[in-house]
Amino acid sequence: MNEEQALAAGLSGELTPSGHRLAARVYYADTDFSGLVYHARYLEFLERGRSDFLRLAGVRHTELMEGMRGEQIVWVVRRMEIDFVRPARMDDVLMVETRTERISGARIFMAQEIRRDAETLIRAKVEAAIIDANGRPKRFPAEWIAAFIPQTPETSA
Repeated sequence: MNEEQALAAGLSGELTPSGHRLAARVYYADTDFSGLVYHARYLEFLERGRSDFLRLAGVRHTELMEGMRGEQIVWVVRRMEIDFVRPARMDDVLMVETRTERISGARIFMAQEIRRDAETLIRAKVEAAIIDANGRPKRFPAEWIAAFIPQTPETSA
């Protein structure tokens, strides 16, 4: 791996035994007039965590949109529930953690947390789906299910 590839690999975070972890810094542009992270910006941090989880699991949005699986398919967020526990501030280094709770048909249910050190700032539940170019739900391919649900002694038994 060359230096550029190594740097790019770090941008995507890392897969963990329970899912995915991504570090993100809070910049001035992420804050409101109070110096705290503006509530809508947390959606962007959460999206980065999910997108990089997909990328490292072998699912790339650009390939799906280009029809590399035989037809165009896209990911959509169907539902999201967020608990704002504590605020983040400019220059904080956040950890976005993402894990899959379950997959059912065309839907994936994920849990996400944003932390600063050991302190939980945000908890989110996300229901996403994959749809075709006409907006119809598509079933999750079996190889994706294996990639998104970690194989622990409990799940592989």
